[in-house]
Amino acid sequence: MTHRRGDIRIGISGWTYAPWRGVFYPKGLSQRRELAYAAQRFGAIEINGTFYGLQKPDAFARWRDETPEGFVFALKGSRYITHMRRLRDVETPLANFLASGLLRLGPKLGPILWQFPPRQAFDAERMDSFLRLLPRSTGEAACLARRHDARVEGRQWTESEGDMPLRHAVEIRHDSFRAPEFIALLRQHQVALVCADTVEWPRLMDMTADFAYVRLHGSTKLYESGYSPAALKKWAERIQNWASGGEAEGEHAGPPGAHPPKTRDVYVFFDNDIKVKAPANAAALQRRLGIRDAT
Repeated sequence: MTHRRGDIRIGISGWTYAPWRGVFYPKGLSQRRELAYAAQRFGAIEINGTFYGLQKPDAFARWRDETPEGFVFALKGSRYITHMRRLRDVETPLANFLASGLLRLGPKLGPILWQFPPRQAFDAERMDSFLRLLPRSTGEAACLARRHDARVEGRQWTESEGDMPLRHAVEIRHDSFRAPEFIALLRQHQVALVCADTVEWPRLMDMTADFAYVRLHGSTKLYESGYSPAALKKWAERIQNWASGGEAEGEHAGPPGAHPPKTRDVYVFFDNDIKVKAPANAAALQRRLGIRDAT
């Protein structure tokens, strides 16, 4: 009997890396063709630039046009919200972020990743307030985007193509988040907890939404170490369990969900990019899962 499973997308975190040229990217490939090349080989890519600063609508439109139908981008949320404001008084910054053009991705807009700094401890009240602000559809995002301030005036994009669901995930880097209260809060708001594989921060396996979000940073050396065939086999087993609505072995901060979904979509991004490990590992994991690239 074949078990149903959700959509599994294996990808990379970012795509513009000089050491990849001539290794992952063919020698002589122009830099403006790198996104298109990567998008033919993977089903999703994380956009890192949105973390560091507000992008422009034309950039999102270009990224949409350069990628094939069915492709998805995950976006890193603004560090101004997570690292500088520390989630305090962020309604206007969130509106600015949403107005910066991400809605121009249309159906290629995937989950938004909110990454918290290592020194940020769990504050239930502040976290709950932030999660309540997050729009759950592109229509809601467009409405909130229209409350932007002068920072994006004249370069804003506040229209949505239809009203599609909008997903959010959070990546924690402080031990205080190892708390049942935190897991319960994420489940209440249907926000995914990122399963982050790293030697430095918590790696929790709790499933808190109808999708899973995995970031593989390198299990022995941050952003550098690759994954062996045995390690990729283990991750493939976890991914298949999650996609089928199940759980995976490992550390959990809370109890299993009371009403687990029958299937989950799973997004996996390799962030061990320094030594060009990410694209090779991502391709190997795709093969293990029976996922073909578009070439």
